[in-house]
Amino acid sequence: MAIFHMSGKVVSRSSGSSATASAAYRSASELHDERLGRDFDFSNKQDVVHSEVMLPAGAPARLADRATLWNEVEAGEKRKDAQLAREVEFAIPREMKQADGVRLAREFVKEQMVARGMVADLNVHWDKGKDGQAKPHAHVMLTMRSVGPDGFGPKVREWNKVEVLKGWREAWTAHVNAKLAELGIDQRIDHRSYKEQGIELEPQHKIGPAGARREERGEGAERAADHLRIARENGDRIVADPAVALAAITRNQATFTLRDLALFAHRHSDGKEQFDRVLAAVKASPELIKLGVAACNNLQLGAQ
Repeated sequence: MAIFHMSGKVVSRSSGSSATASAAYRSASELHDERLGRDFDFSNKQDVVHSEVMLPAGAPARLADRATLWNEVEAGEKRKDAQLAREVEFAIPREMKQADGVRLAREFVKEQMVARGMVADLNVHWDKGKDGQAKPHAHVMLTMRSVGPDGFGPKVREWNKVEVLKGWREAWTAHVNAKLAELGIDQRIDHRSYKEQGIELEPQHKIGPAGARREERGEGAERAADHLRIARENGDRIVADPAVALAAITRNQATFTLRDLALFAHRHSDGKEQFDRVLAAVKASPELIKLGVAACNNLQLGAQ
């Protein structure tokens, strides 16, 4: 199932971050940080399938080199709490072929970010999730200052506005859905909340790899407990009214498989017992229609 995810954050010295180290990690490469006088080597990191620095019109060609770019960014910031870069992460539909996913990300970054005057360090990761399925996504590190033939100028405060990220979320939805339609893939994404879509489920917290590591260290226990509470309450809602689940699933795709249904039930339940009840309730719903066997030999389903 194609999902929508886009988040943004600032890479800042106040949190102990280095733009050079962050770029090395995202690109699975080795970079030397001139300010700190140390090397950051993440070249053994797997699953980075595309990596490039994209320059806006008028930017000096030397900034296309990743090490040069981020060392110049670091050198230009003097404050201990300096904001060094902005990072945007977004999910790429796993239903796409790798080449199509990379092209999709490149086109979006060029049109929405580079065209505004930002230097974009784009890295596409094609790793696997806990379910064993592809989990393609992109990391984009963006400069925060204007840039011209002589290098970086003043910071562009306009880029800090919440409206910019909101605009990107809407634009990414339109961009992805147009490409899915062009490729003949019966999936769609939606950047709107469940409430805005009229779906009677509570959105869960996103707990990615970094969040999972914090949980293992005993950090963020309250957030994890709330995540499970939401899953449990959503499961109760689905058992009481399976149509809620079918509405959520078919909002972005007309048909789905038993595997899609099981993954949805897993996200919206707490433990095996509730998972079994959620899955059984939806499978027994009179609104569920069996359409036949898909190419993957999985039963194809829909809702009426």
